[in-house]
Amino acid sequence: MKLSSTLSIYLGKQFLKNVAIIFSIIISIVFIADFIEFLRQTSDKEDLSIFVPFQLALLRLPTLAQILFPFIALFGGMLTFFRLSRTNELTVIRSAGVSAWLFLMPSLAIAFFLGVFMLTVINPIAAAMQSYSAQLETKYFEQRSNLLVLTSNNLWLRQVDDNGLFVIHARGAINQGIELTDVIIFQYDRNENFTGRIEADTARLMEGYWDLKRVLMTSPEQPGTVLENLQLSTSLTAAQIQESFAPPKEISFWELPEFISTLEEAGFSALNHRIYWHSLIARPVLLLAMVLVAATFSLRATRRGKTGILVMAGITTGFVFYFFTDIILALGLAGNLPVLLAAWTPSIAITLLGLSMMFHLEDG
Repeated sequence: MKLSSTLSIYLGKQFLKNVAIIFSIIISIVFIADFIEFLRQTSDKEDLSIFVPFQLALLRLPTLAQILFPFIALFGGMLTFFRLSRTNELTVIRSAGVSAWLFLMPSLAIAFFLGVFMLTVINPIAAAMQSYSAQLETKYFEQRSNLLVLTSNNLWLRQVDDNGLFVIHARGAINQGIELTDVIIFQYDRNENFTGRIEADTARLMEGYWDLKRVLMTSPEQPGTVLENLQLSTSLTAAQIQESFAPPKEISFWELPEFISTLEEAGFSALNHRIYWHSLIARPVLLLAMVLVAATFSLRATRRGKTGILVMAGITTGFVFYFFTDIILALGLAGNLPVLLAAWTPSIAITLLGLSMMFHLEDG
């Protein structure tokens, strides 16, 4: 039997309403917790108003919403099907000859399109807000960091330490940024006054210093000096250079492919960004799978009783999936799994789990 458009709209509205309820509850809790944490961090800064932690918590909210939305879809789906069962609406729908596969279709379709909307619209907004939040945290909490900017033909590295400020420009990088080519280093004192310029063919990062080859040193007071080798002290490490790139969550889904291409052309690893990009693409499938899992636990409860146990089983499944995802991504980032496998395995695994449970429930 076909599912009528009127019934489809009704079921879709019920799912959207319950997802909105769960979303409001979870996001409110997360916002309050984040706000309290920022209040604690700014408690010793008397010159900051309460608006600052409020603003920081608000800016982080879209990014956290993206992370939590699979759980929101799971709990929203469970709430929807439990409510429809308690009012005997599912019993009436089934008695009319409509299978579970059919009355799940509106919820599954909405979950999928919510995932697409989050990916294409919410993600760029969240990335911009997260990036601005990181800038504010650096400003208000006085975090001094080495900032790296990468374009298609140039690499700029800002190194700040006790000796002053060094702005390093290079045309390229080799071996994950350990060695830079066609290097120009602009030197500034602690007051950011220009003190000199160093040009070198290559700069290799060693432990505690840059090893420069074929060097030309100039300064406002002295003529140019040519050296074959020069060691310039630094507190930077290769890991810090990699971490100086904008984190994936601060880059829009639409901008990530170009950023990944630029990163790899410059000689750096884009593994983290590539896995993140593919995991974003897999997100709509993941939301659909979460609704399938929610349905299997909710429909089992209506048939067998023991609602509380099955609710806890559904929630436990969600958290097991969360830790499973973390393990798979960690293996991917370590290079032990291919990018596609690391990014898509969680979504495919939970989809297969949901499908198998539904087949067993309906046809087993």
